[in-house]
Amino acid sequence: MVRSGENGGSLPFYGRVSSIAIDPIEKKPLFHYRPGQVILSVGFVGCNLRCPFCQNWQISQTTDAAFSVVSPEELVAKAGELGMKQIAYTYSEPLVHAEYLINCMTLARSRGIANVLVTNGCVNEDAAAEIITLADAANIDLKCFSPYNYKNILGGSLPAVKDFIKAAAANIHTEVTTLIVPDFNDSAGEIDSCIDFIASVSNEIPWHISAYHPAYKLKSPPTNAETVLDIKRRAGQKLLYCYTGNIWNDENNTVCLNCGSVLIRRNGYAVKTPGLAQKSENDGKYCCRQCGTALPVRY
Repeated sequence: MVRSGENGGSLPFYGRVSSIAIDPIEKKPLFHYRPGQVILSVGFVGCNLRCPFCQNWQISQTTDAAFSVVSPEELVAKAGELGMKQIAYTYSEPLVHAEYLINCMTLARSRGIANVLVTNGCVNEDAAAEIITLADAANIDLKCFSPYNYKNILGGSLPAVKDFIKAAAANIHTEVTTLIVPDFNDSAGEIDSCIDFIASVSNEIPWHISAYHPAYKLKSPPTNAETVLDIKRRAGQKLLYCYTGNIWNDENNTVCLNCGSVLIRRNGYAVKTPGLAQKSENDGKYCCRQCGTALPVRY
């Protein structure tokens, strides 16, 4: 990939930041990476997909949203001033600003600040490889499992997303999110295909199954909560960790698969970790406090 230089050269949208906020890391959503911590979230403008159900369409489906120009140096300095240990590139699609990401992520890493990607994963292989080397964690959208719908309705590529998920999972902490949209991706066959693919990469990848609500161009009724819970139970036959998004219940707790102890208790975005114990002082890995079973939770 050709780097942009310190100020982005002549790239028209370099450094255009539409949103900066401090969020719970669970809002990304990341449930197995630094649970209970907060993260500095930065959003941009524009996206390389045209999802009719986009939940952040005000900034992703236009480049005319209000913005401030923030250099990588300014963003990383702000994170340091606020005492943030991690930055999330999120809200709209960060990968369309790859040059900015590379400059910012490189600087953040040099300052000991972790980089988190929240992305649709539609990017070519070379760009993906370079950005993944600078990331510490990612949540990747798997929007459906129909190549036709990815290409003709969303404007993306299912093979590219699958490749990105596989590359990320091989190198960094990875979680996957699917927004369940009625009559788009909620058929049994489509759901099973998503489950089988994630399981083929790793059955330890947390899968966030989120309920759709009407937004942007799609005005279909919101996803029934029971539908999401049914999908969670179905996925639980092959995936070890499944969570429901936009639905708050005890099923979003993380439980030890060996002894059943509650490891991470979630009440909305309020998080407690009563059952986690550090496995080693140096490797950032954790285990169940009750029985010692190793866990795919990272700090």
